[in-house]
Amino acid sequence: MTIKQHKIVVVGMGYVGLSNALLLAQHNKVIATDIDKEKIKLINKQQLYIDDEEAKQYLKKVQGNLSAISEVGDSYKSADFVIISTPTDYDETTNYFNTSSVEKIIQNVLADNPKTTIIIKSTIPVGFTNNMREKYQTQNIIFSPEFLREGKALYDNLYPSRIVVGDKTSEAKKFAALLAQGAIKNDIPILLINSTEAEASKLFANTYLAMRVAYFNELDSYAMTHQLSSDHIIEAVGLDPRIGNHYNNPSFGYGGYCLPKDTRQLLANYKDVPQKLMEAIVNANTVRKDFISEQIIKRKVVVVGVYRLTMKSASDNIRQSSMQGIMKRIKAKGIKVIIYEPLIKDKNFFNSEVINDLNSFKKKSELILTNRMHDDLRDVDKKVFTRDLFGNN
Repeated sequence: MTIKQHKIVVVGMGYVGLSNALLLAQHNKVIATDIDKEKIKLINKQQLYIDDEEAKQYLKKVQGNLSAISEVGDSYKSADFVIISTPTDYDETTNYFNTSSVEKIIQNVLADNPKTTIIIKSTIPVGFTNNMREKYQTQNIIFSPEFLREGKALYDNLYPSRIVVGDKTSEAKKFAALLAQGAIKNDIPILLINSTEAEASKLFANTYLAMRVAYFNELDSYAMTHQLSSDHIIEAVGLDPRIGNHYNNPSFGYGGYCLPKDTRQLLANYKDVPQKLMEAIVNANTVRKDFISEQIIKRKVVVVGVYRLTMKSASDNIRQSSMQGIMKRIKAKGIKVIIYEPLIKDKNFFNSEVINDLNSFKKKSELILTNRMHDDLRDVDKKVFTRDLFGNN
């Protein structure tokens, strides 16, 4: 089937927005926009602000089809699709995602071009799309969830596990076809379901992943408490084909862009539904950070070094990092914390000194915390405290 070239505007140039822009710009004219003018400048210079190897290659590949602007101007007026991928952080006060940026863009698009199709890629509460359709009296708003990994966002769009679009209209089918057209993988499962089901699928998928992280973390806590070998137990458990030997590497807790906020949002959506498991998944992350902190405090060290605030390799995200939770707990007990994190240019991070001379950092640290082991620390491995058993994310 021949698919005609479309004009697409992508709003928000984080992992999700950038990966979609690059994927779709292979066969369409794409305008990327973001309020961060520095990101826009870098895109137009074919430079990147995130750590993603595929994205770096494709930025050059789609030259001519992708342009970046900081002011939308008249771009919406001629767009066939507008993709919204702005951040929706979890609001502790309301117990819901802050969707204000998404709704503002919806208003602006409808004012300029009420006939265009709006695709929401931002993570949103269950029921949000239907609420927007009713509020603005339009059926042209569709939710399509993303299932991407940090540092592998474009790769996961080129080789998607599935394409989910929250509608069954011709425009939904057309958008699903555009995503499949840009992918390298063939025979991709395409699911056209209603918007509320699509929203729920995103939150349930990430909450399952958080549950799996929490499960192996609690297995590890048990093994540490009873002086058992966590890796031996995990290997024996994982060889059961119903469980599998994957996504089983203990950590300091789940963190990053999605899992902490998505689990709490799903729990909030359960307010009228009986549950115990969803609450336990959220609480387990706090319990794990408490346990890890206690293990560090027991060592009675004065200066603890934190090697990277990122939670895994090939990531440049320190937001919602479990390492920050560990730091707060041990600092409350009087332990001095110093940080090695090249992503931080300031000399201080929440009252902890940032030392980005690696040798100086290693020398000053009595104990070094790292969520994932790194070759930088092999020469001081006796100082290192990590729960990374398998050397993967």
